[in-house]
Amino acid sequence: MASMLKAPTFVSRPEKLVSFSIGSRRRQDGGAPTGSFRKRASFFPVALSSSMSTATVQHVQKSATPKTDISIMVNSCGGKMGKAVIKAADSAGLHLVPVSFGAEEESGQTVEVCGKEILVHGPSEREHILASVLKEYPNLIVVDYTVPAAVNANAELYCKVGVPFVMGTTGGDRDRLYKTVGESGVYAVISPQMGKQVVAFLAAMEIMAEQFPGAFSGYSLEVMESHQASKLDASGTAKAVISCFQKLGVSYDMDEIKLIRDPKQQLEMVGVPEEHLLGHAFHMYHLTSPDQTVSFEFQHNVCGRSIYAEGTVDAVLFLAKKVKSKADKRIYDMIDVLREGNMR
Repeated sequence: MASMLKAPTFVSRPEKLVSFSIGSRRRQDGGAPTGSFRKRASFFPVALSSSMSTATVQHVQKSATPKTDISIMVNSCGGKMGKAVIKAADSAGLHLVPVSFGAEEESGQTVEVCGKEILVHGPSEREHILASVLKEYPNLIVVDYTVPAAVNANAELYCKVGVPFVMGTTGGDRDRLYKTVGESGVYAVISPQMGKQVVAFLAAMEIMAEQFPGAFSGYSLEVMESHQASKLDASGTAKAVISCFQKLGVSYDMDEIKLIRDPKQQLEMVGVPEEHLLGHAFHMYHLTSPDQTVSFEFQHNVCGRSIYAEGTVDAVLFLAKKVKSKADKRIYDMIDVLREGNMR
């Protein structure tokens, strides 16, 4: 007897593909379920000068008239996620601040995205530039998609200056991150996963874990996640899903996650489209019963970065609303954004 629930794959545009599948299968001959995983269709600590440089001021003055009172500053704007967020923000009508922070070698460079020029400042400049930008744009919200090693230093900078921010970067000392933000009173959305649909899936997993603890007791778990080679750490989303399985009674060590970063394996074993090797997130969770007769599969595949960029813009809009209303709660995540129910 077999049962299978599989959600269809949606392709809304060439650069974005998102799919989810949840399956349970049992072989008719009573043997072990077939297969396990099969093919399925920089940032750097920033720094600034005592006041905005002449070049920065002139650059700001040449920027376009805001379409909204919300201004967004995207650090590491030359990175793939930075560019994706800028494109999504531009489509949403947010005002892009023509200033960003990057590496020392990028200092003084101009990055053009969506017809807008952004002046990059390196680590020799820092706190006072950000303070000057905030003064120029009082409704400023910073977006951070950087590297794990920079998470805490960047958050400390934003909190010291008093700038609300959206932290999409994974890694870093998360306890220290929340402590820093909590003590500062700065508004922030902190989430290792900005894809709204993936977050909704994770929320469903958490509900199942809460309502049916121990439901998968005795089951073994295999986890494989594939990301572009530049992603250094294990997926925060994978860890969150595994945490749900642990609450459901599964014994699993986070060190057992199989990280796929080799392009050949991604093509041949995982089934990542070649055009998305440099930007994808394929996660597969395979559960097997103690007697090997039943298996469950949970899978979510993402090609491209627009799903995260669009979710980030929704987080910015959400946070701006909380700042304006002077909400008592200061630290949010993407579940809060989803619950608000007013996403684009």
